[in-house]
Amino acid sequence: MQISSKELAGRRIMRVMLFTAVFSAMSVLMFNIVLPELRAEFQIDLAQASWLSSGYLLVYAIGSVIYGKLANRYRLKNLLTFGLIAFAAGSLVGFASTAFWQALAGRLLQAAGAAVVPAAAMLIPIRYFPPERRGGAMSMTAAGLALGTALGPAVAALLLAVLDWRWLFVPPVLVLALVPFFRKYVNDDPAPNPGKIDWPGAALLAGTVALALLGATYWWGRLFAAAALTLCLLVWRLATAPEPFVQPALFRNRSYAGGLAITALISCVASGMALLPPVLLADVYGLDSEWIGFALVPAALASFALSRTGGKLADRRGDSSLYTLASGLLMLCFALLAAFSGAAPVWTIPLFLIFGSVGQTFIQVAVSNSLSKTLSKEQAGVGMGLFTMTNFIVGGMAASVYGLLLEMDVHGWNPLAAGANAGMFANLFLGFLLLHAGLLAYYRMRFRPGRLTEPRLSAEGR
Repeated sequence: MQISSKELAGRRIMRVMLFTAVFSAMSVLMFNIVLPELRAEFQIDLAQASWLSSGYLLVYAIGSVIYGKLANRYRLKNLLTFGLIAFAAGSLVGFASTAFWQALAGRLLQAAGAAVVPAAAMLIPIRYFPPERRGGAMSMTAAGLALGTALGPAVAALLLAVLDWRWLFVPPVLVLALVPFFRKYVNDDPAPNPGKIDWPGAALLAGTVALALLGATYWWGRLFAAAALTLCLLVWRLATAPEPFVQPALFRNRSYAGGLAITALISCVASGMALLPPVLLADVYGLDSEWIGFALVPAALASFALSRTGGKLADRRGDSSLYTLASGLLMLCFALLAAFSGAAPVWTIPLFLIFGSVGQTFIQVAVSNSLSKTLSKEQAGVGMGLFTMTNFIVGGMAASVYGLLLEMDVHGWNPLAAGANAGMFANLFLGFLLLHAGLLAYYRMRFRPGRLTEPRLSAEGR
């Protein structure tokens, strides 16, 4: 098989991107375990302290769309350089903080820089690889995210055992060592006629997302009403602006719109996979936080080890085959968790989670690869940015809903549940199983082999 010099450069870039994704994933997770300590040190409530995580998520999600849009106008190597320097600068601000607002400012600056990582990770496979070999490229980012997920809690625990919580800001500074490699290997040019950037449209999009996420976090009706108002304004802006931030033609692409809907539902399940097992191990099995961290490591390591296999399967057999395998693994995981949570020995839960974690990694590769094939190169930046934003925002909103359900302390019942003390968990896992069964049928209908071709940019989407 003849490999072009462009694809060879793409492979080198994706190897560097793998390590960048590790630091990005670690930074998202590391501060979750120190929120009680921050609450005590700065005399703030838990809702305020949680902004170190939720604020990061919000800026990270919105920033991924903005970087995707900017990639049509500026060279990707320059955006990566700017983003990674901002990521490291935010780390230094947080490390030197003596007040909560300074730590929060550091986290937000971190997020504003780190948001370039998912944007670039989606764009590089599209720009450097042919459609039939993008799966393997995208799986490298998935491998980095899985490894970062495994290392985040462990590195945080090691640092906190001997150092102050501010040292959690330090690891991302290491991304500066990766900047020279991106500048060496990334060699792309912006679009010849990128047009103007619709900053009012970008602001309305950011406002809609922020208000919706805040509404889901605090369950305040006025925030939802404000989100609905800004959404109406955003729709009006996209319909009337000469060069809107997001081309309306993007949403008239039925394959893309359908894939984005699948992404939203998958994100709901992914959020549950991240939130529910640790709470199950704590509330039902009585594990301490450090043991919970260790219990989650095998699943993350399995995802890291097998992610490349998933990407190769997508390239050889098609995204639909990988999606079917991923759905099977996820449904097996949910069936086992629904049936045995609270009844099986505690050591079985980490084994069940291996199926779910590997399935979740595979399904992200399959969906992102499928979506990339529905977009023209001109639409790819903002289109894949919306994909990333949907993952984070819908996942964050779903986590708030799960938290409310668990606080109801309703034990519930379902036909599979053997452990009565884990009834609510079993109900949710059963719901996830049924949802993925439906999504599998829809995906195979919408993205069946031979249906998708590399799209041509219509005059309407220029």
